[in-house]
Amino acid sequence: MKTKVLLFALMSVFMFSVTAQENAPKVGYSTEAGSKTNFKKNKAGDNWFISVAVGGSVLLGDHNGNADFGDRINIAPSLSIGKWYSPILGFRAQFNGGPLKGFGTNTDPNFELDGSYIAAHADILWNVTNLWAPYNEKRVFSLIPWVGLGYAQRFESQGVSRSETPTLNTGILTAFRLSNRVDLNVEAQASLMNEEFNRVHYRKLSDAMIQATVGLTFKLGKTDFEVLEQTDYALLNDLNRQINNLRSENEQLSRRPVSCPECPQPVTQVINNNIVDNIVVFRINSSVVDKNQQINIYNTAEFMKENSAPIKVIGYADKNTGTADYNMQLSEKRARAVAKELVDKYGINSNQITIEWKGAAEQPYGENNWNRVVIMRANK
Repeated sequence: MKTKVLLFALMSVFMFSVTAQENAPKVGYSTEAGSKTNFKKNKAGDNWFISVAVGGSVLLGDHNGNADFGDRINIAPSLSIGKWYSPILGFRAQFNGGPLKGFGTNTDPNFELDGSYIAAHADILWNVTNLWAPYNEKRVFSLIPWVGLGYAQRFESQGVSRSETPTLNTGILTAFRLSNRVDLNVEAQASLMNEEFNRVHYRKLSDAMIQATVGLTFKLGKTDFEVLEQTDYALLNDLNRQINNLRSENEQLSRRPVSCPECPQPVTQVINNNIVDNIVVFRINSSVVDKNQQINIYNTAEFMKENSAPIKVIGYADKNTGTADYNMQLSEKRARAVAKELVDKYGINSNQITIEWKGAAEQPYGENNWNRVVIMRANK
């Protein structure tokens, strides 16, 4: 039996230590670099964000170098929706579009091609600040490179048919924390496209677009992450070793013979405690035994049966209620009610019970209300 208790105790300590770690993680920060930290998996609705930004873009196509750089800049709005799965790894979908200028045709390198386009790409984000340094949700600056794949379409204009292309996208996002739910973003990105996106085919492998924007990110749902503490494997190994030893000991004890002739028989020492002092409390001006007081009468009855002990049942009344004569009668009724329970309900011989009543002349307790009581006391 002792072995099982020890085994249970060790397993309880182990489970408590693991539970304590899981229930009290670091929230919003870590003490080690993010690459060495385990983070609790967030819920589906946690750590989402929406970003809106605006800036400028430049199409890098055939003959574009013939025009001034200022004439080649286009307004570039963007909208992003994403989620962080950990402080290090995130995903987003970004949508771009707006006006788009290009220059040159096969016959006139100075011809300006005005138009508009839309694009979308899905990106994987790495917060390298949280990767290399300890995670801190309140950090002011974060550096976030990303890569993605997407699609772009330039609409028909000036009698030239539309063009479309898959895109390979990459960029760097910098985030400046303004509040718990808002970041200021500065982003630079580039998109690689097929050679005919600018509608000119001229001895190049591909076209490209570069873009720079400034915007705001709004965080949705839960904004921080919880850190899970690493388990102390040395402690686990030691606990496992002790548990295995106790199991082995328990198996050896289970194989011992039922009788052990060479062992002396244990001597059971019987201690007779002939003193009992139980009470039954009554409501004001009442001699009815409440149900919640039956346990005390039962305990007294069990004591009397086990020890063949006679007892005194002494009734009292509080001194601040009723006259002296009334209280004397009330204390007698209370004492007799308890004695009746002992005899009728628990089978005690009435010869073992002596009934006394004191009214309010004696107050066994300093608190007035406590003296609405019957005390069951063993005869010494």
